[in-house]
Amino acid sequence: MSDFQEIQDKITLHWGEMGNKWGINKTMAQVHALLFISEDPLSAEQIMGELQISRGNVSMSLRELINWGVVYKMHVKGERKEYFTTEKDAWQFFKIISRERKKREIDPTIAVLRDVISDLEAANEPESVYARQQIDSLLELVEIGDNLYDVIENLNSANLTRLVKQVLEFSQRRKTRAEG
Repeated sequence: MSDFQEIQDKITLHWGEMGNKWGINKTMAQVHALLFISEDPLSAEQIMGELQISRGNVSMSLRELINWGVVYKMHVKGERKEYFTTEKDAWQFFKIISRERKKREIDPTIAVLRDVISDLEAANEPESVYARQQIDSLLELVEIGDNLYDVIENLNSANLTRLVKQVLEFSQRRKTRAEG
């Protein structure tokens, strides 16, 4: 086994483990990792061979990754097979995943929290007051995250990198002052 093959296995296996922890199918995460580190688009057969997984597993993973918007079909001149690639810019990939998670998790949570607040206002019971305060604070936090997502979504990769570095530097300065 070549050094590169060992490195490729290391990242695809780890990405699969992390995907599993993030609630993403392990194989789907491994397929994404393989496509991310591959300079050229890969066919389903190549993915099967590299990851030693079944055609069905590759097809299902590719379909879901395409649905998430992180994998794209590519046509290679002179080839009849379909080839696949992924977003190569890490920040763009992050933004795509954030957009999907927002749509699937954050937007429904905001809707439910707003409904619960409305229900608590109508309940007019003593325990409703405290519950309402708690749900209000939770909604505020989730909406701040939602607004932060909107800021991130509208920045290009260079500006996003610069913003994150500035926030980290600010945080480090505060930490240093607090320790000193």
